[in-house]
Amino acid sequence: MLLVDDSHIEGDSAVSRYHVTGDEFFLKGHFPGHPVVPGVILCEIMAQSSCLLMKEALAGHLPFYAGLNNVRFKRSVVPGDTITIRSKLTDSRMPAFFVEAEASVDGELCCSAKMSFILIPNNKIIL
Repeated sequence: MLLVDDSHIEGDSAVSRYHVTGDEFFLKGHFPGHPVVPGVILCEIMAQSSCLLMKEALAGHLPFYAGLNNVRFKRSVVPGDTITIRSKLTDSRMPAFFVEAEASVDGELCCSAKMSFILIPNNKIIL
């Protein structure tokens, strides 16, 4: 489930975009007649964007959420919107990474969060 269309580093931030087409599986039933991107999906989009900040440490590892703090939802995201995500690494102590991220549409804040991730070695993941 890739939820980032493009991503790059800009200064000390990762900047990503995702265009909501209206065909996404998560819009079906959320809500009938008025599709809205669920908050948990906005958090996942921000998390996927944030992984670019960890790219040097990602080799041989998989990032897992360790925490979501101070999550705030300010505006609905609907089909046709292009979400811009800006995330910044605030601290890291391998295997932990701490990020602040914001998602916006047309410059208007939609969601913000402080996120933490733990990188788990691939050989330690039990499927």
